[in-house]
Amino acid sequence: MILLDTHIWIWWVHGDDRLDVRLANRLSQVESQGLGVSVISCWEVAKLVEHGRLELPCPIPEWFEQALNYPGVRLLELTPEIAFESTCLPGDFHRDPADQIIVATARIHNIPLATVDTKILAYTHAETLPLN
Repeated sequence: MILLDTHIWIWWVHGDDRLDVRLANRLSQVESQGLGVSVISCWEVAKLVEHGRLELPCPIPEWFEQALNYPGVRLLELTPEIAFESTCLPGDFHRDPADQIIVATARIHNIPLATVDTKILAYTHAETLPLN
């Protein structure tokens, strides 16, 4: 399984051109093994829509229904273990709580994270998905 950062999940289900072709191909290859989505990504999507930073083609509840049923997508719950891990990530990680939870989710599930977020990519204590 691979964990999708929020923007990767959005780009994946929309077939967005911002999703690098190499990464899209890699996701297609592992789709049958599962593409994890942290429950915090649902919150992030809702907040992006609320603040006018994301426009969806349908109402949020309908979008969630479709995006969470996209082939291979599996919703990963926020557990107490993940919540705790997000507060004590090793090394120096930035203070965005959603990113902390996403990184903690990847660490607890011991799965790589697909992202283009430079702050997460620079964080050496989380495995990120290589493009090749």
